Amino acid sequence: MFQWIRKAALPLIVGAWAAAASAQASDPAAMFGVRESIESIAMSPDGRRLAYVAPAAGPASRLYTVDLDTGESRQTTAVDGVGQRLGRCSWASNTRLVCTVFVLSDSPGVLVGVSRLVALDMDGSNVRQLGQTQSFYQRYANLWGGEIIDWLPGEDGAVLMGQIFVPEQRANTNIERRQEGFGVVRVDTATLATRRVETPRLHAADYISDGRGNVRIMGMQPPRGETRMAGDVVNYFYRRAGSSEWLPLGSYNLESRDGPNPKAVDPDLDAAYAFDKLDGRLALYRLALDGSGRRELVLSHDRVDVDGLVRIGRRGRVVGASFATERRQLVYFDPELKQLAEQLSRALPGLPLIRFVDSSEDEGRLLIWAGSDRDPGRYYTYDRESRRLNEIMLSRPQLEGVPLAEVRAVTYRARDGTEVPAYLTLPPGSSGRGLPAIVLPHGGPESRDEWGFDWLPQYFAHRGFAVLQPNFRGSSGYGDDWFRENGFQAWRTAIGDVNDGGRWLAAEGIADPAKLAIVGWSYGGYAALQSNVLDSGLFKAVVAIAPVADLNLLKEEWRGWTNFAAMRDFIGSGAHIREGSPAQNAGAIGVPVLMFHGDLDRNVSDRQSRLMDERLRDAGGRSELVIFPGLDHSIQDSEARTRMLSRSDAFLREAMAME
Repeated sequence: MFQWIRKAALPLIVGAWAAAASAQASDPAAMFGVRESIESIAMSPDGRRLAYVAPAAGPASRLYTVDLDTGESRQTTAVDGVGQRLGRCSWASNTRLVCTVFVLSDSPGVLVGVSRLVALDMDGSNVRQLGQTQSFYQRYANLWGGEIIDWLPGEDGAVLMGQIFVPEQRANTNIERRQEGFGVVRVDTATLATRRVETPRLHAADYISDGRGNVRIMGMQPPRGETRMAGDVVNYFYRRAGSSEWLPLGSYNLESRDGPNPKAVDPDLDAAYAFDKLDGRLALYRLALDGSGRRELVLSHDRVDVDGLVRIGRRGRVVGASFATERRQLVYFDPELKQLAEQLSRALPGLPLIRFVDSSEDEGRLLIWAGSDRDPGRYYTYDRESRRLNEIMLSRPQLEGVPLAEVRAVTYRARDGTEVPAYLTLPPGSSGRGLPAIVLPHGGPESRDEWGFDWLPQYFAHRGFAVLQPNFRGSSGYGDDWFRENGFQAWRTAIGDVNDGGRWLAAEGIADPAKLAIVGWSYGGYAALQSNVLDSGLFKAVVAIAPVADLNLLKEEWRGWTNFAAMRDFIGSGAHIREGSPAQNAGAIGVPVLMFHGDLDRNVSDRQSRLMDERLRDAGGRSELVIFPGLDHSIQDSEARTRMLSRSDAFLREAMAME
């Protein structure tokens, strides 16, 4: 049995949350639009402390550390979210952290995203940037700050870091740095003392360690022809234990996803875990690294991709794998963790989604997240020796006690007879009949929706709308036949599935056909706009957030970047560029359109929404565009999200003549 402590034990910026909760009590848009309280979280090697990134005002974020024994919490650092954004922060030792910092700059009309790895003490002192320092002598700019490929447990602050080496040449001197490409160094995060572990290689793209300081796998990605554009194939090589010789492991095609795609090394089994195709769907294999060439199928599914590894601890030990059918399913290889997961499921009956987020170095203390469709999630610590389970944090404290909507997995029939999987969210306490309704296609398009809490459909359900989230053809997770050419090149099929979801809502009596709308973000915004090009009048109103509006413009936005060829081929060429671009067919959209876009969106430029707005107005359509200054694709600002939700709700009610 667990020793159970239900009450949250940590004083986590309670003042800020209390003030926000007071303002949100009478404002559903603020209640659902507020950013998640924990943006990333990690446990120290000794299991005594947590470090977590939490939202602050606007797009800002703060890094906190908290002592799990005393409950003492302190702010370590903060960023404004405009000039800099904090990514994940993890412990390099019991007192030192490494954080990813993102910078987005708008230099001569071109948005450039830059990342860097920064180390600092838990009190915010001794801040050091890891990797090669930017200088005026570099031949070109390095936009990527590198990655930690091994935390080197037991070495107290040293890590293995994969980094880009940029050659330098100083004018009028013979001083130069010739090394170029992706290599690996061992770096002391406190002193920056560095030793090269893997010589930089120009076309290296990936290194995988065994969690014990040994680089066992390398990926090489040759360019396309004579260009510097990234190629489609990554050739993987491995080393036998104790050897420095690289041997071929296999080739992975980034576009078709064919071939082994290694993700982790198990040093005890002397094998790599890799995803590869089986009957057109991803499966998990174990590849021997002893030179025998043995290949063992570990896990597959006959309907969906096996697409996730379950890992734990500072060594990234692989303990299981996962796939998503109606819900995300975890299959544990580790017997003790499998038993613990089953015990947790019984102890937390209303929280079927359980993840081991992190652990102490000896795995004696665990950090656990658990949630469901009607619970945004809770964090727990668990001591394996004392069997003490302690609830410590809430993902969304503002929604505690608010009735949330049940999410049901459903299928509906497309017009060609194909059964399309989807998720249906109905307003709490509603009859489920004759409701105002929203079809909410996901982004990507190479993504998919899963069962669980999602703030956007939950807000609309709270406001009385039925919400359908279709995993249309073009979605990932269901194998090659479902993915097809992707949702841009096969837009008629993808958008047809989305529209058939709207027809199903009406045919089932769930939706009032006169009060049927479509809302989407990114590719979902594209689908929302293009749905009315394909079937004018089906939806009575459109809300598109950061949408793609013109496929040719989307291609051109990546010209000059090394991945331009990959984007060009992904979007394709031909008649679908014009036929599948909402901005080229604005005259076919006869319903009101509301769009939102951040003006620092590197994924989908705000030029897309501005063009769409202009074309709709030129065609005599009704269009409203809201631009959020200083925000990117995800609109990581509670006030902006609150405004977006509130305006969307009012817009839909007005457009569909709701009370």
